Amino acid sequence: MVVPPLALLSAMGLLWGVGFHLRDLVLLVTMYVVCAFGTTIGFHRYFTHRGFQTSAPLKAVLAILGCMTMQGPLTQWVTDHRKHHALSDKPGDPHSPHVGNGDGAWGAVKGFVHAHVGWLFNNLGMEQGRIYGKDLYEDNLVVWVDRLYLVWIVLTLGIPFAVGYAIGGTAVAGAEALVWGGLLRIFLYQHATFSVNSICHMFGRKDYFSRDEARNNWLVALLVFGEGWHNNHHAFPASARHGLQRWQLDVSWWVIHGLEKVGLVWNVKVPDADQIGRRRLQPSDS
Repeated sequence: MVVPPLALLSAMGLLWGVGFHLRDLVLLVTMYVVCAFGTTIGFHRYFTHRGFQTSAPLKAVLAILGCMTMQGPLTQWVTDHRKHHALSDKPGDPHSPHVGNGDGAWGAVKGFVHAHVGWLFNNLGMEQGRIYGKDLYEDNLVVWVDRLYLVWIVLTLGIPFAVGYAIGGTAVAGAEALVWGGLLRIFLYQHATFSVNSICHMFGRKDYFSRDEARNNWLVALLVFGEGWHNNHHAFPASARHGLQRWQLDVSWWVIHGLEKVGLVWNVKVPDADQIGRRRLQPSDS
């Protein structure tokens, strides 16, 4: 968790002005943030849990941005996640660190690796049918976005190259922007997202009752704009807001709330004070 980011920052410093420029940094940060909202707000809080309603144009934008994170087609992502909630930390959960990996320290290590990336290489664990996504397969817009998945992949890599080429004026500048604003950005965000499956089911606090080991982790919440308040989310899956306390930063919720204010989203679901109080754990329970 500590050494790889420090190594990356060191590489950025050593390459600054040589193979890493301000335009690359701006591209990396901008595309990381914008595309991340495609999964945190779009794939997760809208398509998976229906935490709010919106219009077809914004729905399409969120779906395309989610695909641009290269975490798989929309239907695959959503059905996997719905299956995770249905069987969370029980046999059949696609990416639980607590099931089928043995006991002891070695079992914990195996479970962590499986939850983080290992499950992606096991087709048996991934949901491939309509059990958890019948509504998606009957949605023409969703089917259209899925069919054009490779187009969105080309777009997520082509945009940084085009911007780098336009600003730098050379193919080398375009390739440099592609590496930092495309490949590295995708790598960083993917592992930030995977940390919700691994870290947030092993390390952190449990503030609310849930039927699993989902935990709140502030560091992961920072990296994925509120998704790290995972115990909150598992306690209130349909809630469009994951950071339920004022101090729990949830940038994705801020965006949803802003969109609601201007009328672009509506019927936003958030638990009320009574619901929150009923599920809150006492200190001795956590």
